[in-house]
Order: sequence, then C-alpha cells, then structure tokens
Amino acid sequence: MTTPRRALVVVDVQQEYFDGILQIQSPSREETLVNVVAALDAAQERDLPVVVVQHELPEGAPVFAVGSDSWSLHPEIERRLDPSWKRATKDKGSVFAGTDVAQWLAERDVDTVTIVGYMTNNCDLASAVGAEELGLAAEVLSDATGAIHLANEAGQVSAEELHQTLLVLLHSNFAAVATTEAWVAAVTAGEALPKSDLGSSATQGRAVFDA
Repeated sequence: MTTPRRALVVVDVQQEYFDGILQIQSPSREETLVNVVAALDAAQERDLPVVVVQHELPEGAPVFAVGSDSWSLHPEIERRLDPSWKRATKDKGSVFAGTDVAQWLAERDVDTVTIVGYMTNNCDLASAVGAEELGLAAEVLSDATGAIHLANEAGQVSAEELHQTLLVLLHSNFAAVATTEAWVAAVTAGEALPKSDLGSSATQGRAVFDA
C-alpha cells in the first residue's frame, strides 16, 4: 500500500464557533479544539503541509465579517501559526471553491487531505465532497470536528444526531473517518486510514435495520 501524501486542512477554527450564534454543540467545542491542536502538533512534528482556512464575509455581515471577533481565528490556532503554512480565506462551503488551495496542495504532491475544524454539517462536508472532484482522498477526524443544532421548515435535528449521521455518510463514500488518536497512529505508521464504501455500508445497514 502506498504511503499517503497528506496535508492537514484546518477549516474555520474561528471565534464564531465558540462565542457566536453558530457555537458548536456536539462534540464539545472545547474537546474538539484540543484535538485540532493535537492534530496540528502531530502534523508539525512530521513536516506535513498545513492549510489554515478562515471563512470571510464583508464588513457588516452578521457572522464572519472581516476583522470582527467572529472572523478571528481561535487564539490557540492564532498563536501556533507558522510561516510555512498556507493561509486562505473563503466565502463558500468548500475550502477549494474560489481559492488556490488545490493548486498549493498539487504543488506539494499531496494526495490526501485530513479535515479538522468546523462545521461537520457545512464546510467539512463540502470540502470532503470537493476533494473527490479533485482526485484527492479525504479524511475527517470525528473528534476534531463538530456540528450545531438545526431546525427549519424541513424539520429539526440535534447536533449530536447530525454529527453522527454525517460521519456515517462521509465514511460510506467521501472520506475515511477516524479519531485524532487513530489518525496520528496512521500517520506515524505511514498508512492510509480504512474507509468503507457505499455497497458495504448499504449491506451492513440492511443487516441492522431489516433484521
């Protein structure tokens, strides 16, 4: 098996998700931040390329307005910034949409992106799906990402249920899902994370729910 050429992509670890209306609800935002930092530390120790992305909207926007507290990186990320890391801003879900992130990764022969940050139900999902079109394998760290409660005209779903559902969805096709600890072990061993596929996930799903 070929050793993955990984890059760690830190998605929108911004103050909005800790202090704003989009506060991460599940898993605990404090615990997920600890794991984001652990992944960053592991990436630095192993000289993996790192991309740090911020969502950015114009001044006056209700969230992520450029220069606002909502837009600011969490201090734990800000103080670790390294000149070798790629910095990018975006105004869409995927880290690849309207940015030069894909080009930067290609220049470094990256074939696998490891996604941490927020939110599972928006930018993480969009970025994992976007990686497929670019021919990149994706990994999502389950305990270094998080979701929010949602309710609208279509229904309602808790952050815990939403996060778990999306992890199962991602692992069935778009990304290998694992804990930060398992990812660090895989990086250390130079191995890919195991991922399911749609057929296998469907078969197991029928065994569970049609029994």
